[in-house]
This record gives sequence, C-alpha cells and structure tokens, in this order.
Amino acid sequence: MRVEIEDVAVDVAGTRLLADIALEAGSGTFVGLIGPNGSGKSTLLRCVYRALRPSAGVVRLGGDDLRALSPREGARRLAALPQESASEFDFTAGEVVAMGRLPHQSGAGRATARDAEICAAALERVGGAHLAGRSFPTLSGGEKQRVLIARALAQEPSVLVLDEPTNHLDIAQQLDVLALVRGAGLTVLAALHDLNLAATHCDVLYVLAGGRVVASGPPADVLTAELLAGVFGVRAHRVPHPESGAPRLLFDRLPTPTP
Repeated sequence: MRVEIEDVAVDVAGTRLLADIALEAGSGTFVGLIGPNGSGKSTLLRCVYRALRPSAGVVRLGGDDLRALSPREGARRLAALPQESASEFDFTAGEVVAMGRLPHQSGAGRATARDAEICAAALERVGGAHLAGRSFPTLSGGEKQRVLIARALAQEPSVLVLDEPTNHLDIAQQLDVLALVRGAGLTVLAALHDLNLAATHCDVLYVLAGGRVVASGPPADVLTAELLAGVFGVRAHRVPHPESGAPRLLFDRLPTPTP
C-alpha cells in the first residue's frame, strides 16, 4: 500500500516543528527517515500513525486521507511500533500478540480460532513461538521487539511504521529485527539513527533537518560527505561493503577551523 505525505506541518505552542513535509513510500518499499536529534522524525511518524494531528497537510494511505478513515479501518491498514510501546502490565507475550487482532474482531472483542492461528503464525515467523507463555516484562530487549513485531504482523496491516526499532538492541538483534521487517512484504516507514543500518536496509532515505526534508533518494545518492557534514556535523568516509556493495560510513569529527 502506498503512503503519501503532502505538505504536512506541525505547530506546537507557537513553534513550528515540521514544515511542508512531502514524502512518498511506494507499495512494498522500505523508506528510512534519518536526521539529527530534534529534526522532526518522531513528530512526522506520530502524524502517520495518528498520535498527532498535523496543523496542515494530509497523510494518505492507498490514496485515502488517513483522517477520513475510522480508527478500526486505519488499524487494519497500518500498524506502528513507537519508541515507547512496552506495556507495564504483566501480559504474556502471547496476549500482547493477540492485541494485534482487535481491529479485526467484533465489538465484543472475542478471539476466534482463526485469530489464534494468525497469532501463532506471527510468533513463529519472528522466531518467538517459545515465548508465547512468557511474561512480557521479563523478556530481553530483542525478545520484546520480536513480540511487538509479531503483534504488528498479526494485525495484518499493509503499512508498518517504526520509530527507532533497534534502540537498546545488540548488533545481532538489530540485524535480525530489520531483516524480519524487510522480509515481511509490507510498506515500511522507519526512523533510524544508525546510518549504516539505514544504508543497508532502506530502499529510499529522507533526510530531515530543522523540521524540513533537505534530501531524499537512494542511500548511495543521499549519504554524501557534503550532506553528512552539513546535517550531522561530521566528516564521513564512504567505503563499499565487501559483499553487498552498499555504502558503509566511517566517521571523524570535522576539523576545527583555524583562527
């Protein structure tokens, strides 16, 4: 399903956080948002998963204005993993995954045998079938992310929104989580801090700075030394990955100007 963001702006307490944001994510593509802290990545994603109403502009899913969709229909099309999405309640991992079926259930919220099958298959798909009976708060960071991705898959959306999905994960877990997401066949819109992960896993990157899109395109075109110096304030050296050929970045501090 195609995602289109048209001229989105966000004003909070008289401050413009986002201005004239335009973005497209084609069906089945993995689109990454990168930029320094405070650039507007999370704010933009909150507009996409309806936690925040834009001051101007529109978000479209499959050509339909997101705000015109009912909450149930919106949840059938789009699933989100915000930065802080872990429940403080002592649900089992299986119960957390089952929450993904709520948009598909009747008002009574009664799970069917079909719902149970979908949830079990989602946990199996992320390698988490053995976690079903475990208490969610006791899981490791990587296990929690697998369960939350399984919940999103059980929701059967066409679009998946992720806000820093690799935070607090070790290297192997980061690679596993992004490989799972990329292999899910969904349209993915994700904010990522790690530029090397973004270069490896994303089809298209949008660079945000000061609440505006300052560059967009394939990672190899976007991640230039000039852009990284201007946006992130670092000196970058690009080298090709020895197997995939994807750009890999090595960083230094920018030289201090001579008085």
